[in-house]
Amino acid sequence: MRYFFESTVEKGESGYVIRIPFNIWEVCRQRDVILADLVLDNTIIDCELQPLEKGKYEIHLSSDAPVQVELGEPHKILLHVNGSLIKMDQNSPYSFENPVRKIDSMQVIRQPQDGLCGQACVAMLAGVTIAEVISVMDCREWQATMGRMISALNYYGIDHPDIIVYTEGKPAVLPKCCIMMEKMGRYCHYLIHYDGKFYDSNLGVLEEYDMSKLLGYLEIKC
Repeated sequence: MRYFFESTVEKGESGYVIRIPFNIWEVCRQRDVILADLVLDNTIIDCELQPLEKGKYEIHLSSDAPVQVELGEPHKILLHVNGSLIKMDQNSPYSFENPVRKIDSMQVIRQPQDGLCGQACVAMLAGVTIAEVISVMDCREWQATMGRMISALNYYGIDHPDIIVYTEGKPAVLPKCCIMMEKMGRYCHYLIHYDGKFYDSNLGVLEEYDMSKLLGYLEIKC
C-alpha cells in the first residue's frame, strides 16, 4: 500500500528524518522497525520506519541517501510499505471484475452503536448489512482500521487505488466516491463521500462537511 502526504525533511544524528502524519498501526499490520521505500523529489529512496510510541513512526533515511530537497520545508512524500494488508479474499466469491455491486448510488446505514463506523462504511459501499461486514472483517467495535477496511473492500471486489491521501485539514477536492477519515480522540471516524454528499453512520446524509476535520481519504472507483 502507498501513502501520500506532505512533511518536512530534517537532519538527524545519523541521517535524515521525516515525520509520518498518521498512525501506522491503523493502516499496517506490521510492528517494530518496518522496511519501506519512498518517492521524494522524483527519486526513489529506501528507508526504515522507526517506531516512536503507540503506532507513531518516523521515516529514517541514511546519511548517504540521495536527498536533494530543502530541509525544514514541506515536501510531497509517497511512501510504499509492502505486505501491510490483512488478507480476507482467499474464499471471496467477488473480484474487481465481478464486484458485489456497481456503485451508482448510496444509501446511508446507521451504526447501531458507537465504534462501528468503519464497518458501516464498507456496508454502504457493498450494499450489505453491518452484521455481514463484521463477520467478513472479523472485528467489532473500535477495531476497524483503514487496513482492515481496504482488505474488506478487496473481499467484496470494490476497486480502489493503492494510495491513501492524507490532507491533514488542508483544502482538498474529493473524488466522486471515497472513504473519508477524520480524527476523533484516540480513534478515526469514517464516513463516505459520494457525488457531493456525505454519508455519516452517526449523523445521516449531510450536504456540507468541514474539510478542516479531514485527516485523509481513500478513493473508491465507480
